[in-house]
Order: sequence, then structure tokens, then C-alpha cells
Amino acid sequence: MDTETTYFFVGIKGSGMSSLAMILHDEGYKVEGSDITQYTFTQRDLEKVGIKIYPFAAENIHAGLTIVAGNAFTADHPELKAAREQGLKVIHYPELLGEVIKQHTSIGVAGAHGKTSTTGLLSHVLSGIASTSYLIGDGSGKGIKNSQFFVFEADEYRRHFLGQSPDYMIMTNIDFDHPDYYTGIDDVFDAFQTEANQVHKGIFAWGDDPELRKLQVNVPIYYYGTGDKDDFQAKNILRTVKGSEFDVYYQTEKLGHFQIPMFGEHNILNSLAVIAVSYMEKIPMAEVAQELLTFQGVKRRFAERKMADMTIIDDYAHHPSEIKATLDAARQKYPDKKIVAVFQPHTFSRTIAYLDDFAKSLSLADVVYLTDIFSSARETSGKISSADLGAKISKGGTVLQQDNMSPLLDYHDAVVVFMGAGDVQKYEQAYEQLLSASTPKNN
Repeated sequence: MDTETTYFFVGIKGSGMSSLAMILHDEGYKVEGSDITQYTFTQRDLEKVGIKIYPFAAENIHAGLTIVAGNAFTADHPELKAAREQGLKVIHYPELLGEVIKQHTSIGVAGAHGKTSTTGLLSHVLSGIASTSYLIGDGSGKGIKNSQFFVFEADEYRRHFLGQSPDYMIMTNIDFDHPDYYTGIDDVFDAFQTEANQVHKGIFAWGDDPELRKLQVNVPIYYYGTGDKDDFQAKNILRTVKGSEFDVYYQTEKLGHFQIPMFGEHNILNSLAVIAVSYMEKIPMAEVAQELLTFQGVKRRFAERKMADMTIIDDYAHHPSEIKATLDAARQKYPDKKIVAVFQPHTFSRTIAYLDDFAKSLSLADVVYLTDIFSSARETSGKISSADLGAKISKGGTVLQQDNMSPLLDYHDAVVVFMGAGDVQKYEQAYEQLLSASTPKNN
């Protein structure tokens, strides 16, 4: 790491990029970057600390910069071309993250689902007990020079996480996702196996995942879950409208009783992984229990607000397993209310790959609405539509348009769950405006 250079992030508003930029800034490095001019939720934190964000332009590139290239950008990007022409050092995001974590006891969190929530929870718990730097996939990042721990989200897409060799790794699951890159579940497993071989001290893996049970490595694997074969077990689980509580055992040793203000089985498992890591690092379990009580969640994961007589939930879920987890959490917290799902399919390739699975997971809601498919820069069209998915859903499947969200006004004292990884929030905002306009004002 060079204190003389300025680290220029190409694509600084990306969730991982903005987090890493914040970390370098906090640790005393000079940081700036570029991106699209359209507002994104990640830029607020960057602006608050004075990190300059320029519109993409080759003219931004000059001597004295070290270029940090975002994963989404190819070598023909104007700024990256200008950097090469000027002979500037270009480092890609995964490799820079791999360099940063070497200065700490590092804990990565990988998995097809749940890694952002688990990274956020682990960061919260450890930060309350010891000096901790962290990088979370929701755009949050904090750097503390010479901190004891570094917690980071490890991204399996295009095998980016192979740029990091952490001390510990939590693996929440191995599932077939990113069908635009991976050829199938065996290809995904190969990526996780390769990353597991790079871990220095130990791996914490969900015990019910058959793929994770196949891992063969030279460091200890501690399985966590609710089964008798798991090393770390949650027992005597109680799920209520206020959250969940459970006892935790390491093999035959009871570690304590824990309460979390979170909903859904997945959050119990995420907490169990955090408890397991903390135990192995000899952190007092009473302190861990105290920190778990105050976790408020991460951005775009079961984010709630009330409007009129409605509860509106915003969630990043875009894979069938994630949809199932989100609706399970909504059902636990609101067992007596109608659950209305509004889902934005994310990319044509994912919609085709999981058509039947999406229909099955969405059926856990009482009624389902869809939006048009959100395309990506790599994939702007495809041979499938949201109407095709809607035809497979027995509990609705109507496709909503942003300029007409009025069907949602038929529901009262209910829960509307907006889910998607694209721009589903624009539909959410349109509904909120409509709901506000239709709600009688008190004199």
C-alpha cells in the first residue's frame, strides 16, 4: 500500500468499491473516483467524508494515480485505456482487497445467499468488542488502522474471491447462481473449493448444505446448524413476533442463551456462524450475546417502514432461496397479516434458469405481483418475460407498471414485500406516493 499515491476508483459507487474506498480513506490514504452521474444509495457516505466523485471521462486520469478497476469494467473503458497509455499502475478490486486484509486477523463471508447480512452482523458484534475494520456488500465500509479484525464480504461472482486468502472464512451455502457465468452447481463448488484451499486457520460452514459437506481442506471445518452432526448447534429455538432466541452448544458444551431482534430461520443460522467465529477467537460469549441484541440490520435487507395502515418491506432478494427466506421472516413477524409480494426478476438468464423455483418460492406469499425483468449491461434482452413467470404462479402473477401501482391499493392492514436486486425501489416509491395521496388527511 502506497501513502504517496492517490487511489482512483473506476466505478466508485459500486457497493464493494464504495466500501473499499471508505476503508482506504479511513486508514489515511488519498482516495477519489468516478462513476455514472445518476444518484445511487452508496454515494452518500462517500460525499459525507469528502471523497470526490467525477463523471466517467478519460481526462480524469493523470500522473500520480493508482487505478482501482471495478469488476464491472473491461479493458476498453476510456479511463482504463488512458491509464494504460500513461503507464499507470492498475489493480483490480479483488486483488486490492486481498492486500488490505493481510494487515489484520481477517474473516471472509462467502455464500450464494446471506453473505451481506452475515458480514454486517459479524462486523457489528466484533466492532462492539474489539477494533474492527469491515467491508459489507451494502456499500458500508470502515477502516481502522492496525485494527485487530478485518471482516469482509467475499464475492464468488466470476471467482472474484480468489483474490483473497483470509485467516477464517464463513461459508453460508453453495448454490447455483449467476447462470451467465457458472455452468452449474459443480462449477460453483469448484470455485468454493479453490477458495477454501486458500484459508489459513479455519472454515465455518452451514451443516445442512450437501455441497459444503463435500469440502476437503487442510484447515479445520466447523459446521454450524440445528442438526446432531453439527459442531455448533442452535437448540431450544423460540421464534416470536419480536425475534428469535435459542441456546448454543459447541459439541457438548453449552455456550449460552442468545436472543436476536431478527426474523426467519436464516438469521438464526447467520447468528450461529458469528457466535462460532467469536468462540474460536476466545471472545467472551456474554459480550457476544449483548452485541447481538442491538443489531439493526444492513441496507436493503428486510428494511421496514409504516405508511397509513400498511407495512412496507424492502429486500434485495433475487434468488428463489432468498425469496423463501425473506417471506419466512415476514410470516414470522406478521403471522396475522396478509403478505403481498412484489418481485422484480433480475436478468433474463436468471429468470430462465429458475422459472419454476421462483414460482414455488413466491407461492409462500398470499398474493404475488411482478414487475418487468431488470436487465443488465451484459444482457439487455432475452427470450422470456415476467408474464411467463406470472403464468406459473397460482397466487396472482400480475405484472405491474411503474405508472400504475393502483392494484396494491386494494390491500389494507397488510404487508407488502418489494424484492429485487435491480431498481425495484422505483416501483416501491410509486406505490408510496399513490398510497400517501389516497390516505385521508386528519383535519
